Amino acid sequence: MNTPAKLAAYTLGLTVIFGGAFGAGKAVGAVGTPVAAAHPAHAATAGQAGTGGAGQPAAVPGGLQVSQDGYTLNPLTTRVEPGRVTPFRFTVTGPDGRPVTRYQVEHDKKLHFIVVPRDLGGFRHLHPEQEAGGVWSVPLTLPRPGAYRMFADFTPEGAAGLTLGADLYAAGDYEPEPLPAAARTTTADGYTVTLDGDLEPGRSSRLTLRVSKDGRPVTDLQPYLGAYGHLVALRSGDLAYLHVHPAGKPGDGGTPAGPEITFYAEVPSGGDYRLFLDFQHAGTVHTAAFTARGGTGATPTGDPVPSAGPGRSSGPDVHAPSGEPDGHGH
Repeated sequence: MNTPAKLAAYTLGLTVIFGGAFGAGKAVGAVGTPVAAAHPAHAATAGQAGTGGAGQPAAVPGGLQVSQDGYTLNPLTTRVEPGRVTPFRFTVTGPDGRPVTRYQVEHDKKLHFIVVPRDLGGFRHLHPEQEAGGVWSVPLTLPRPGAYRMFADFTPEGAAGLTLGADLYAAGDYEPEPLPAAARTTTADGYTVTLDGDLEPGRSSRLTLRVSKDGRPVTDLQPYLGAYGHLVALRSGDLAYLHVHPAGKPGDGGTPAGPEITFYAEVPSGGDYRLFLDFQHAGTVHTAAFTARGGTGATPTGDPVPSAGPGRSSGPDVHAPSGEPDGHGH
């Protein structure tokens, strides 16, 4: 089978992408169903709020579309060669058809940019620089050929938050990787991260992640984008997207700097999810990756899954080669 045919076959059925939310969490509806949001900044506008009132049509989930509520994500870079740094550029146009230039700051940034391969074999949380005329630019490396999904999460000034999504492709022979096995413990850059809690569909699930190094709990985590940790959950099969942040925040007088980071998240269904945790310690951002099961199949215990190396999450490498900023972009 040639490369375009492989990509078409793999991406068939993977076209439904759901937008996420900052704050305590955002529910992601099952495929074809509306989404209920917990954070007002990402819920107040049509297309983000989920189910309408009696007699109202269901809203379109965030991230499903490249264009929503008059805003459109426009990639300006059309070719990305795998393994090479590409100056990736894009705009977001508003209802007037012009590039948006004024954004609200959410978690220390005007726009959060996330890129994942369709097989969930990696993760990149980037923060592009805004250039003149509303153009966003970021050094981007797609480490291997295949299909990727990018998400732009932002809040235009005077409007509610949106998550828009688009596909990216890196040409070349491509075979999707199997999803890593579910486990309670993983390693990243010499750190061990343990997951406590289960994903219960349709309910707010308490997830506690504990960070240790060399057998000792890490109690001096550093704030990263205004929090001690950032968690993204992606459902295997359709990449339903959930972006949550932990309970509490640095400097509030009650939230410790580790070793535990607690999140509340709601998943729409049973099945496998890939969890990506960003945390900062000793001046470096690290990404720990888990596969967790929602529903009746509890996530099993098991040996730690080894990381891919310095600055990399568990699983295939999606971070930058030498000479490019790391996968967390500042």
